[in-house]
Amino acid sequence: MPHATSMHSTGFQALILCGPGVSLNTFTSNPGEFPKALIPIANRPMVWYPLDWCYRMGITNIQLITPPSSAKAIEASLAQNPYLTSLPSPRADVIAPTDLTETSGTAEIFRLPEVQAAITGDFLILPCDLVCEIPGESLLEAWMIQQAGFGGSSSVGLDYGGPKMGIGGERGGRRGGLGVWFDTKGEGSVKGEETDFVITAPLNGPIVPPPEGSLRSHISQLVYSTTADTLSDITSEKKSFPIRHGLIRKHGKIRILNTFRDAHIYLFPHWVLEIAKLNESTDSIGEDVVGLWAKAGWQNGLGDKLGLREILGHPDDSQDGTETYSHHSGILEEDMDIYNMSTTQTGSSNNASLTKVSSFASRVSTPHKSQQKLNIPPILAYIHPSSSTATSSSMSTPRPSPLIRRVDTSHLLLSVSLYLATLPSFSDSSISILNPSPFSHPDKISPQSTIAPRTTIHTPTTLIGPNSTISEKCVIKECVIGANCSVQVGARLTKCLLMDGVEIGEKVQLTGCILGRRSRIGKECVLWECEVQNGNMVPEGTDSRGEKFMIFEGLDGDDDEEVDEVEAGLMTDDGRSNTVDEIGMDLER
Repeated sequence: MPHATSMHSTGFQALILCGPGVSLNTFTSNPGEFPKALIPIANRPMVWYPLDWCYRMGITNIQLITPPSSAKAIEASLAQNPYLTSLPSPRADVIAPTDLTETSGTAEIFRLPEVQAAITGDFLILPCDLVCEIPGESLLEAWMIQQAGFGGSSSVGLDYGGPKMGIGGERGGRRGGLGVWFDTKGEGSVKGEETDFVITAPLNGPIVPPPEGSLRSHISQLVYSTTADTLSDITSEKKSFPIRHGLIRKHGKIRILNTFRDAHIYLFPHWVLEIAKLNESTDSIGEDVVGLWAKAGWQNGLGDKLGLREILGHPDDSQDGTETYSHHSGILEEDMDIYNMSTTQTGSSNNASLTKVSSFASRVSTPHKSQQKLNIPPILAYIHPSSSTATSSSMSTPRPSPLIRRVDTSHLLLSVSLYLATLPSFSDSSISILNPSPFSHPDKISPQSTIAPRTTIHTPTTLIGPNSTISEKCVIKECVIGANCSVQVGARLTKCLLMDGVEIGEKVQLTGCILGRRSRIGKECVLWECEVQNGNMVPEGTDSRGEKFMIFEGLDGDDDEEVDEVEAGLMTDDGRSNTVDEIGMDLER
């Protein structure tokens, strides 16, 4: 698989947050052995996707942030898993802060001393469950043009005389942040997927329009962001959604989005780290840090309450008028005299006039610090277009939009895995002249797998990992089968995800199921949209729909009779006795 190993370092570092995976608890009940970051998506560990995304954009300084309970399992996989070991060097570092728990908020993570010490410059935040087909270098380019270019390339505070392109440029309204939101509706959508409430305002159009295919045409300024749950609480309490006059005065034209979701891709300058440090009440990066930052751009006084005046400093904060940026994220760059560097000068008259204007401006009295307006760098939003809106100027029909998804539920795990299974393989001669997807596999059916004769496998929509055995008279359509799996005679699998080491008995019928590692399905079972926990066994002849087959753990040994009944599968969660045939082995915690 091609990687951008020859690219120069972007100067960014990436932090990948490896959370507990509460919404995938069928497969993450034991995070010390199998954390969320290692759940396979189309036969690759989940964390492989953000790692590969970073390497392809040229970011090699990568840290995985995880609770101590999951650190050993992730470190072992980085050293042993063939997909993770095939990634370019250097290998990502695992940081397991002592005080980090599985319930810690994302903003709280950045107040931990181990994380603060690890962040030394501008940084990128990613979740471990991200699958993104957008080239990361395109996002970096858009951020650099909008927020990190030369000071003369955009309008900034005229009273600011310091550097605008490097460390300290945030005082002139530069070096803001960038977040990514994607549409949850349309092709590939999953019913009930989480959404956010977002309000954006358009940016001033550039003099030269961006080239076709550039992400800059879909970038706007974020002015409000919150979760759907918080929005529901606000509207329930106030019977409507109030819009402040300050927002309308600042931005006369806004766009309200309620079907989009925060991808948790954030490009942050180093100074943003101070927001979480100074505001200990912040819990979430998306809702608290980013949401409050967006509101501070138009809500009077909010920036001072957040400590942004202290964080960003002010042109007149130092007594001698020079820059005194206090953070140690890099060397403060000197302001560049672009005019004197130019080779197309026509004379010195223009430069002299600029000097006169600068001298005149310097003699104008400045208000007191407390009365000066706080110039807050903006937080920008890339709103990923859906397939229906992604059109080419030379084409009247919509073109497919690159995939962005957060794989944090079982439905999304199955949906995204099945989508990736449809991608042509590298060995497919029909696409050899085209650019293959970075998520394509070398082969749809591994050469190390054994396929018996008289077996029907729909290859365009199926992935089969190495060392798996498919017996005769099986029918497999739209499935992802991991390594070391066994499918016995006469089994029929449709739209299923099988993790490594799964055993399927004879004449089993599975539709829309997700089977955890080393699970076993007894012969002649009929399961529809079920989930089976790692290492669990479904008894022969089980007929079930929409169930989670989980092992009941944490039993109290004081009541031996009750323990025996539960272990035998004869008691339901409400204490009623039942038979194995009626409940299968569906013992949820």
